[in-house]
Formats: sequence, structure tokens, C-alpha cells
Amino acid sequence: MKKTKNRWLIAASAVGIHISIGSVYAWSNFTNPLMNEFGWTSQQVQLTFSLAILFLGLSAAFLGHFVEKYGPKAAGLLAAGFFGVGVIGAGLAVNLGSLPFLYITYGVLGGIGLGVGYIAPVSTLVKWFPDRRGLATGLAIMGFGFAAAISSPIMEVLINSVGTANTFYILGVSYLVIMTLSSLYLEKPPAGWAPAGFNDKVKAGKSRIKEDLSQLTANEAIKTSRFYYLWLMLFINVTCGIAILSAAKPLAQESIGLTTAEAAALVGILGIFNGLGRIGWASVSDFIGRPNTYTTFFVLQIILFAILPHTQEAFLFQVMLAIVYTCYGGGFAAIPAYIGDLFGTKQLGAIHGYILTAWAAAGLAGPMFAAWMKDTTGSYATSLTFFAGMFVIALAISLLIRRDINKLRRENAVKASSNTIAG
Repeated sequence: MKKTKNRWLIAASAVGIHISIGSVYAWSNFTNPLMNEFGWTSQQVQLTFSLAILFLGLSAAFLGHFVEKYGPKAAGLLAAGFFGVGVIGAGLAVNLGSLPFLYITYGVLGGIGLGVGYIAPVSTLVKWFPDRRGLATGLAIMGFGFAAAISSPIMEVLINSVGTANTFYILGVSYLVIMTLSSLYLEKPPAGWAPAGFNDKVKAGKSRIKEDLSQLTANEAIKTSRFYYLWLMLFINVTCGIAILSAAKPLAQESIGLTTAEAAALVGILGIFNGLGRIGWASVSDFIGRPNTYTTFFVLQIILFAILPHTQEAFLFQVMLAIVYTCYGGGFAAIPAYIGDLFGTKQLGAIHGYILTAWAAAGLAGPMFAAWMKDTTGSYATSLTFFAGMFVIALAISLLIRRDINKLRRENAVKASSNTIAG
């Protein structure tokens, strides 16, 4: 008999991968050093990050089927190779002083590693945690959210002590090792596996296995309306959230008069709430259900985005921003479990990859729209009011998807009743 792996170590391996790739959110540490060394503009350097996020979304969509076909270990090793080589290659690009090569290495190769690495462990975790689906995916995706807080000070120390190119080399090798070791432990659970004592609890009526509404392939899922409802909900949540992320520092200075140092400290603290929201909201979704979780996100943010532009009280303003950040992170963490509920686990990785194209689109739309509003009106306040309106649309979608869910439940009940009669 082959020994079954420890599911908590599987979760720890997923966190190892996500903490590595999540360091992309600390890219701003390289902005000034690269501008000072080569005279590149802020926009030129920032394009590296934008390319990485774009290729994250594209590779998640196109390589989702690779994850399903070859399993999480192979997908994790592929991600380790692309991301590790991409970051190491960025060091070579700095040594060569080549901006196009930096785009190819960190932006394209690193971005591909980001996308595959993001989805590789998630579908596996859902299968290992049938009892706590939200908690499991929240744990891994929390790692992505917290990564910047961990890697940012390390990057700062390395850049100041060994230089920009050597920092990329050291980080690239480190990520390659961490992601490779983490990937080697990843594995799907055996067919019919359940946590110890879980089946006994189900038989005793103390627990129940929540049946997925369907078991669809990725190509079948994209033909359903509920797939597009999920896509739009994630797109709106990320568009509005990432716009706030990109403008949090100037927004705090403009709205409540924080100094540059105070605003920078606030951004760091808010990053922690981004991470906490991922594990917190995902865990809550196990108890109140994914539809209720997303409806709660949107109700909260309609209120918060409407009030924020008119709030001058510093403490209240910061508390509201912190809640927005938890909703932003929670949206990412709860979506894989929501996909599992609606489409099953047959090709969850591939479906998750398709859904994440919403992130790639939102990553471009949100910050650009917020910046355009600032340039046009001279303030971020107008964009916040507009985003409150977008959350009204998201709330309507979160209610519309329930109609689909209830219809599917009725169809499943009729089928089950027919099978019982036939049996």
C-alpha cells in the first residue's frame, strides 16, 4: 500500500509556491534603482510588471489544461523553471543594460511561471480538503497576498548590499529551489480519499459532503452563463480593488492629509489586510456559502466606495480602506472554491485558468482608469464614486447567479428522484 501524503504538508507546499511567485507584488523595490542606473523612465520600468501580470493571466488560461493533464507536480516544476529562469534572466538583463531583454525575462518568462504556479496547487487542494474547501484555497492564496510583505525588506537589503543584478540572481535561484522542493511534494489524493473520520461523521449525520452542482470540463463550463457571471464578478472586484491598490498612497495623502512616510506605512499595513482577507473570507465562505460571501463583498464595497470620498476622519478612512483590501484579497481566495461548487473538480485548474483572464484584464483597466480620472478631474474621489456604481452591477450579478444555481439544484433533484424510482 502506498502511503498517503499529509494534506497539511500539501497545503504548506502550495504556500511555498505562492509566497515565491507573489514576490511580483514587490516589484516597485526595483523601480528607482533601475531608473537611477540606466535613466529609464518610470513607465518603462513599470511595463515589466504589467507584462508579468498580463502573461500571468494568459498562461493561466492556456496552460490550465496542462495542469489537469500532467498533474500538480509537473505543473509546479514547470512554474519553478519559468519563474526561476525569468528572475535570473532579469539579472542578466541588468548586466547587459537591456530593457527589451528585461521584458522578455521577468515580464514574459516570469509571467508564464506566475500563471502556472498560481493555479498548479489550487485544484489539488480542493480535492484534499472536501470538508474545508475555502480554507484550503485561502491558505495558498494568502501566501500570494503576504509575499510582498516578506520579500520587500529582503529585496531592499540585497539591492543596497550586492546591487540590482545580483539581487535578481540570488532571488531567482532561491525561488527556483523553494518552488522545486514544494512542487515535488504536490500530488492528487487517491480516488475516493477522505480525511480521517470524515466518512464516519457523514454516516453519523454529524457532517455532510456538499455535492457539486455539476462535473464539467473546461470547454463545457465556458458554454454556461454562470461561468461568465463568475468572470464578471471577479473582474469588477479586481478592477476596483487594484485601482485602490495602485493609488492608495496618493489617495491617503489627498483625502486625509497623511505625510509621504505615513502614507507609505499605511500601504504596508493594508497589504497585511489583503493577506488576512484571503484566509479570512475564504474560511467564512465554508460556513455561509460562496454566493452569500460574494454578495457580502459587494454590499460592503458599495457602501464603502460611496462614503470614502466624503470621509476626512483619518482613522475611519483607514479602517474602511482596510475592509476594502480584505474584500479584494478574499475575492481571489474564494473563487477556486466557488468554481468547484458550480463546475466540480474534474478540470478545476483549467476553469480557474480561464476565470483568471479577468485578473489580467482588470490589472490593465483598474489602474489606468483611476489615473485617467485623476488627470481629468484632479482627484481620485470621482473614480471611487464610479467604482461604487460598478459594485451595484456586481451585486446584481451575484443575485442573478443564484437563479442559475437554484435552477440547477432543481434539475439535479429531479434526476436523483428519477434514478431512485428507476432503481
